[in-house]
Amino acid sequence: RMVEEEGGYLSGTITLEGTDIKSLPKEKLRRRVGMVFQQPIAFPHSIEKNLSYVLKYHGVRNKKEIAEKITESLQKAKLYDEVKDQLKKSALKLSGGQKQRLAIARSLCAGPEILLLDEPCSALDMKNTIAIEETLLELKKQYTFVIVTHNLAQAKRIADQVIFMDQGVIAVEGTPQQVFSSENARMREFLGKFHQGA
Repeated sequence: RMVEEEGGYLSGTITLEGTDIKSLPKEKLRRRVGMVFQQPIAFPHSIEKNLSYVLKYHGVRNKKEIAEKITESLQKAKLYDEVKDQLKKSALKLSGGQKQRLAIARSLCAGPEILLLDEPCSALDMKNTIAIEETLLELKKQYTFVIVTHNLAQAKRIADQVIFMDQGVIAVEGTPQQVFSSENARMREFLGKFHQGA
């Protein structure tokens, strides 16, 4: 629902366990649904404050609980071992891949049920892409992810279910095997362009 804050509007219906998200207070919705953007975003604060900010926003004040949640979230995002002795360091000094894992950790701090990821690896090199994918494969045992990506190989590696959309309409959906072997004309055209490097 960030589009509303930019002057946009919502149409149609998205439900979360049967409840229209438009009827949920934004703070409650944002606790249940986390968001990781395409460009790795680190706030201009310490690594620790990047995470404690989210916890305090959601009403967590106990210092011990905050410290425990920060450690747990960094561990889940596979970043803890790299930064455990540098939590007071500026998050802006992290590499692109580390910033993206920090963004994942920050989303996890709120204890969401669902994570939305917009092209989470598009700005990263192969090494960091592999690290993010390994993190997501581990995390999907505990969380539901919705990932928007043009990276078909990544979708095949990570997804349990794939939806191919054409001009805002679902054209094909199913398991990766079902979708990537579909005879849908637009899907075949897209796959053809992908294999040609278009």
